[in-house]
Amino acid sequence: MARKRYLRERQLGVLDDLFGGELDEQAVLKKHGVSRAVYNKWLGNELFASEFSRRLGVARLQGELIIARYSAVAAAKLVQLTESAKEETARRACLDIISLPRRADKKTAVLDKPRAVNTDKAGQAPHLSEAVAGRLLAALAKEKSEKLKVEG
Repeated sequence: MARKRYLRERQLGVLDDLFGGELDEQAVLKKHGVSRAVYNKWLGNELFASEFSRRLGVARLQGELIIARYSAVAAAKLVQLTESAKEETARRACLDIISLPRRADKKTAVLDKPRAVNTDKAGQAPHLSEAVAGRLLAALAKEKSEKLKVEG
């Protein structure tokens, strides 16, 4: 009968501290009295590497969750910045807003799932005020003319 394999307490302690976020890698190894050579050997161990990868995936998902929670706030702030008295701030906010759909498309392409379009209760796409739309168009025109100058 095959014996089940488990990670040792020291290995679990290293993983806990690595993904706990308080210490860097070298400090974690020092805390647990693990040499770089032993740590590298652990990384080559299927069981340790698998748990490391699992925790890494969880950490990435947690980061994406935080970004998702605050994306609406960030988008609203960008729209507010389009009304800034500072022309450069308003222009950059417009360019960031314009690039948002492309960034979202790239992320969803990685997930291979169709992206839902944000709509209001009537099923219409969100409405931009004429002022915001004008600023967005002006920023696009300026960006295009700058590209033509560089290319020409």
